[in-house]
Amino acid sequence: MNQHEVRAAQSGRQWYVESECSLDAFVNQLHDDGSPLRFASDVKQGIPVYDCRVLEGALHDAPCRAQLQAEWAHVLRDGAGVLVLARAYADTQPVDAATAVFEAIIRAEREQGSRAADHFAKAGANDRIWNAQQKLCLEAPAVFVDYFANLPLMAVCEAWLGPCYQMTSQVNVVRPGGEAQQAHRDYHLGFQTIAAAQRFPAHVHRLSACLTLQGAVAHSDMPVESGPTRLLPYSQRYAEGYLAWRRNDFREYFEAHCVQLPLARGDAVFFNPALFHAAGANRTADVRRMANLLQVSSAMGRAMESLDRASMCKAIYPVLRERRANGRIGEAAAFAAIAACAEGYPFPTNLDRDPPVGGLAPESQQALVQRALREGWEPGRFAAALSAQSARRDPANAAR
Repeated sequence: MNQHEVRAAQSGRQWYVESECSLDAFVNQLHDDGSPLRFASDVKQGIPVYDCRVLEGALHDAPCRAQLQAEWAHVLRDGAGVLVLARAYADTQPVDAATAVFEAIIRAEREQGSRAADHFAKAGANDRIWNAQQKLCLEAPAVFVDYFANLPLMAVCEAWLGPCYQMTSQVNVVRPGGEAQQAHRDYHLGFQTIAAAQRFPAHVHRLSACLTLQGAVAHSDMPVESGPTRLLPYSQRYAEGYLAWRRNDFREYFEAHCVQLPLARGDAVFFNPALFHAAGANRTADVRRMANLLQVSSAMGRAMESLDRASMCKAIYPVLRERRANGRIGEAAAFAAIAACAEGYPFPTNLDRDPPVGGLAPESQQALVQRALREGWEPGRFAAALSAQSARRDPANAAR
């Protein structure tokens, strides 16, 4: 809790009010805290950059991995609020394969007359794929497995959210001439109106940022001229920011002080959802800036999109089973793919039909996939077990 929050608590102020937001207090928190960054390969414009090729050994060593994740959690919570994973995909083949699938989906949806609205840009200004996670999985399960069998992505998600996170994604393509977004914060409270956000007590404003991790995988090279995300390091520290980001004085400060880092295809950037940020303008003549926007939710929160995760699990299981059998994928990489697909949290459920067995909770969808792989189930057996689990958890079956 910073000094501003302490004063608010001492004065008995349990709710924040937009009109009381202070730009001076905001600016006073935009500074480096001086904490050493053991694993970062560089710091560019205040943003730590981590070379995933250098981190490969740490990611496979449990004690080193824990120390790396502790550093990432500090950066996201109290540090810059944003970090870059350079070469998150050392081999960009999975990125290129996913790009081909995404482009086919965009063409198909465009032919169907779909004009996906954007949160902070005009409808139709960009190409947008909602629920890209499920669409990629069902359209190309093998591509999905290759794409999400990625240890750096899993490690940063667990660093901020812990296990059992819920991966969702939306693909965004900004064409040449695409306009910049306005500065904003993201889901949850970032998607509330001012009036609605003011009804949540002060401690919930701090908690909201702990329920989501924002990320983006670069599917094309992104020079600054193409408009990679504009960021204001350390701005996640300001507790009242979910009310302040719409104010003109805060937006003007953002426009004057935000920074951008170029990204290469296969790089990834992750940031605290409370960080003030906005997509930049694509000022190039020929770069179609494509990013897969990852919105990763805590098991204890609510994801923005609803996915048919049972169908997704059925789609990837034969791929995982075959690749585990022939040694093409290791246990950790397989788990990373499962974590991006299956529901890892066993609740909510119908405890009459799906009671705890041998513990405090029933088996999760994620645990079922792992058990089936470990025991070498045939795909048909796994599909039947998954359908039975889904039926037990279905609220429509509560009275049956």
